[in-house]
Amino acid sequence: MKNLFDNSDLNQTINKPLSEKLRPKIFDEVFGQDHLIKDNSFFLKMLETGKISSLILWGPPGSGKTTIARLLCSSKKYDFFKISAVHSGVAEIKKILDSARINISRGIKTLLFIDEIHRFNKAQQDSFLGAIEEGIIVLIGATTENPSFSLNDALISRCNIFRLNSIPNSELEKIFNRAIKFISKKIIITDDGKNALFDIADGDARSLLNIIDMINDSELNKLDKSSLSSLMSVRPLRYDKSGEYHYNLISALHKSIRGSDPDASLYWLSRMLLGGEDHLYIFRRLLRIASEDIGLADPSALTKIISARESFQVVGLPEGEIFLYQSVIYLSAAEKSNSVYLAQISALETAKKYGSLAPPKHIINAPNNFMKKLGYSKDYIYDHLLESNFSGQNYFPETIKKKIFYEPKSFGYEKIIKEKLLKLKKLKQN
Repeated sequence: MKNLFDNSDLNQTINKPLSEKLRPKIFDEVFGQDHLIKDNSFFLKMLETGKISSLILWGPPGSGKTTIARLLCSSKKYDFFKISAVHSGVAEIKKILDSARINISRGIKTLLFIDEIHRFNKAQQDSFLGAIEEGIIVLIGATTENPSFSLNDALISRCNIFRLNSIPNSELEKIFNRAIKFISKKIIITDDGKNALFDIADGDARSLLNIIDMINDSELNKLDKSSLSSLMSVRPLRYDKSGEYHYNLISALHKSIRGSDPDASLYWLSRMLLGGEDHLYIFRRLLRIASEDIGLADPSALTKIISARESFQVVGLPEGEIFLYQSVIYLSAAEKSNSVYLAQISALETAKKYGSLAPPKHIINAPNNFMKKLGYSKDYIYDHLLESNFSGQNYFPETIKKKIFYEPKSFGYEKIIKEKLLKLKKLKQN
C-alpha cells in the first residue's frame, strides 16, 4: 500500500499552495503553540524517544494540527498513513488495519493520521479501538470539534487529548515575515494593512498564507487596509461552524437566560467557549435575546450588549471574554418580556393576511391640488398641537379594525409603558 505521507515528488508540484511550500520541517518553525512544543514538552520527548502514543490534536483551522502530526511522524520507526474522514470509508480503514497487522508481524509499527476524525460515525470510530488496544496502530487524530462532543468515550479513553490555540497576531507576524522572504515578489504593506491582514486571517496560519499567495499572484505590490479590503471583497467565508452541538449549546444558553438562571447560563457559555465557539457569534445571539426575551422590560439591555461587544473587540482575547460573562449575567438577571417578539409575529401575520391595503387618506400627504381634491391629508390632526400631545386618530387601513399587537407586561420598564398606553386609551375613549 502506498505510504500516504510519501512526499518524494512534492517538490516537483508546480502549483503547490504557499501553505504547503512553507509547511514547517522542524518544531522550531511551528508558531503559536509554545505550550505544546516548548523545551521538554511531551511532543518533543515523543519525537526524541520515537515512542509515539495515540493522541488527538484539537484546535481551530490553520492552527498546525496536520503540521505537528507530520513532524511526529518523521520517525523512521513507523510506517505512516494519512486519511481524511471526509473522503475515507470502512473499506479503506480495513485495508490500512490489514496492512498494519502484516507490519506488526514483521516487527514494523504503523502510525495512522486521520484528519477531521470527528466526521467518522460511531461505528467507524469503534473500528480502531481493538487495533489501538493491541498496539497494532498508533492513532493521531485531528479535529476542529470538541472531542468530548464529537468522539466516542471509548476512543477518547485510549488517546491523549491536546488543545491547539488560535494563532495570535504576534505569531502570525512571524509567519508573515517568513512568507514574504520566501516569495519572489517584493510587497510593501502599511501597518494598518498588516493589522487588517491578520484580522482577516483570524488566527488561521493557512488562511494567512493563502492570502499572501493571492497577493503574490495579483498586480498589487503595495498594500494598505483599503486595497487589502478591495482584494478580499470576493473571498468566501473561511469558517462556518454548523455541527449539532453548536445548535444544542446555543439553545441551552438561550433558554437558561430566558429562565433567569445566571449559573446555568454561565455553564453553557463556558462550554461553548471551551468548544471553540466564535465569540462574536455568541454576542449576536445575546443581542437577539436582549430583544426577544427582555425587550422593553429593560430597554437598556440592548445597548449594554452592544457596549460589551465593542469592549471585547477593543480588548481582544483572552481578557475580553469577561465581557461575554458580564453580558450573560446581566441578561439572566434582567426583567423578562417577550411582548416585542409577540408583537412582531402578530403584526407580520396581519400584514400578510390583508395584503396591500392603502393607509387611510388623512395620513397620506397631499403635495398637490389634485391629491387634495381627492381628500388626501384632509382632517389630519398634528398631535403636537394638542395639549395632550395625542389625537387618537385611526392609523390603520380603513377596512381593518384597530388591532392590538403590543401588550406590555407589568414588569420593569414595560410597567411604565403599560401605564402610558392605558392613559392614552382613556383619552381616546373620552
